[in-house]
Amino acid sequence: MVKDALDQPFEGRFVGTEHRFALRVYFEDTDLSGVVYHANYLRFMERARSDMLRVAGIDQRAAQEGGEGYYAVADLSIRYRRPAKLDDALLVVSQVREIRAASCVIHQRVMRGGEVVAEADVTAAFLSPDGRPRRQPRGWIEIFERLKGNSDRS
Repeated sequence: MVKDALDQPFEGRFVGTEHRFALRVYFEDTDLSGVVYHANYLRFMERARSDMLRVAGIDQRAAQEGGEGYYAVADLSIRYRRPAKLDDALLVVSQVREIRAASCVIHQRVMRGGEVVAEADVTAAFLSPDGRPRRQPRGWIEIFERLKGNSDRS
């Protein structure tokens, strides 16, 4: 059977140092008032971060299965600016802001057109299989350094 490119899962892409991940708001994402339930923004951002790492060449699954470690959110600061609603087309823009030995900080914006709907700073810590902080693989730090580039906050 020949695989059609359209049958493959959606994959975001990099534009410079920004990773862009498009999604749509479905009924299941909304609450009784018809807007996106606040916790679902975290799910949108998680999908975008996971996609960003995969597209950049970081194989989290292999690291976990190989006993090297895994990422876990150690800190999160989020600000909700505007409500997103059913059927809105959203774009999660992710950018590496800071790199440390055992963690990195990723800034994420959920956009609807040109307006920011929500934004967050997420610290992802690299942990050993027993849950203790551990240095990130050197190759991953090099990838993060390339992605960070000159991405100073504006």
